[in-house]
Amino acid sequence: MMNELASELPHIASDQLNGMIIPSKTCLTVVDVQKDFTAPDGLVAQYGADMTTVEPTIHRIEKLVEAARKVGVTVVHMRVVTSPETDSEAVKKLYERRGMPGGQAICRKGEGDVYYRIFPEVGDIEIPKLMFNGFHDTELESKLRKQGIDTMLFTGFTTDCCVFSTANDAFHRNFNTFIVSDACSAYEPELHLSALEIMQKNFALLIHTEDVLASWKI
Repeated sequence: MMNELASELPHIASDQLNGMIIPSKTCLTVVDVQKDFTAPDGLVAQYGADMTTVEPTIHRIEKLVEAARKVGVTVVHMRVVTSPETDSEAVKKLYERRGMPGGQAICRKGEGDVYYRIFPEVGDIEIPKLMFNGFHDTELESKLRKQGIDTMLFTGFTTDCCVFSTANDAFHRNFNTFIVSDACSAYEPELHLSALEIMQKNFALLIHTEDVLASWKI
């Protein structure tokens, strides 16, 4: 249902993608496919979030990662890695004011930060991050520029948070920005749809997994 509603938004079809997602200039960005956000025993699942869209979304990301490696598209893996020492005062106060002191203890190093189902291989880029935006205080931009990449395809979790934050910043850093709408997910359908609509209206183009594969002739 979530992807059916998203499909009503404007998308770029495979026959329109010619020259837009050239493998040598493009990266496939896999956002936060890690234990605490996506695994059945992760913290988000333990908190009672609706996880029904997670596994189908990861399945589509797996297909895209496999295709990307075949055609020479750089794969970027980013994940949240936290520790008590890296928790900012702002995030601690936010949770305190919500009546959830200590609630920021998610994706702890060596625990909930570990990859789930999709793992880096030689030649991929890995980006650990403290918060939502994969560019903030990381080497992501310098690594992409070094490889001549000017286009980013975004997949992962969640559409309304880390995907949104990083894609927004990508656009402002002069990267061509695409969201693979059915390879992203949120725990609430309305948040997924709203985030896609905002991104499509302001800074990104939406595409479907099968159109990406068709463009890469997979």
